[in-house]
Amino acid sequence: MSVGGILTAFAKASSVTCFLAITPVITIGTHATAGVTKYGGQRIGAPVTITAPAAPEVVKSAAELLEEEATSLYQSMNLKKWGLSRKAFEYAWKGYKHLLQQKKIRKDEVLSICDFSQSSRKKRFYIIDVESKKMLINTWVAHGRNSGGEYARSFSNKPESHQSSLGFYVTRNTYYGGHGLALKIEGLEKNINDLADERNIVIHGSNYVGAGFLRKSRINGRSFGCPAVPAKDNAKVIQTIKGGSCLFIYHPTKNYIKNSKVLNG
Repeated sequence: MSVGGILTAFAKASSVTCFLAITPVITIGTHATAGVTKYGGQRIGAPVTITAPAAPEVVKSAAELLEEEATSLYQSMNLKKWGLSRKAFEYAWKGYKHLLQQKKIRKDEVLSICDFSQSSRKKRFYIIDVESKKMLINTWVAHGRNSGGEYARSFSNKPESHQSSLGFYVTRNTYYGGHGLALKIEGLEKNINDLADERNIVIHGSNYVGAGFLRKSRINGRSFGCPAVPAKDNAKVIQTIKGGSCLFIYHPTKNYIKNSKVLNG
């Protein structure tokens, strides 16, 4: 038998079935035309695009935004270096913004803070230019003689109490009195400091507060309730803040923090 005959006979005797399995290939990508797969010249898979769900938008409250703004200013001005407590500034900023909205402040570029959480030995009076974000003045300030010794601990709005009153004030006009040049301040918080004018609570200069007094005394002297400043700084302080700027006298007294309508308004 010839070779051809052998092959023909083998082909007839054998039955061979062939199967071709084609598995589609899916390409995942972000490009509309990328990843098309072909087999034998045939297009068998279109790209599939999977888009991740968008993250839900976080909506912050006005209080949260205000706190963030205060924190940003506190850090950018490095107020910790000056000794001003973060809480004192946060509360001052919150009240200042509230009073701006209420149109109580005419001279809005200046914010003054007396931080009575500090020792009277410290320079705890801060005058800040909020527009240029600069510390204008940092000096000593007295508290009332019946508010405490080195630290102020008690506060009152009552006449003849000889204690300091906490809270927010707006500066008014100047005059000359028993301590020379002085500045009237108006207490803005009812039953907290609104009797400041009746009590004759003003900003004035004094020789019982400042570096010179501390050289001969362990603590600074105390007033009848006025935020008295060193005599040498008095004119500069008054000139800087007079005429409708915001003054905040701070202490972390829970009763004040809870009842202040400026802070909780």
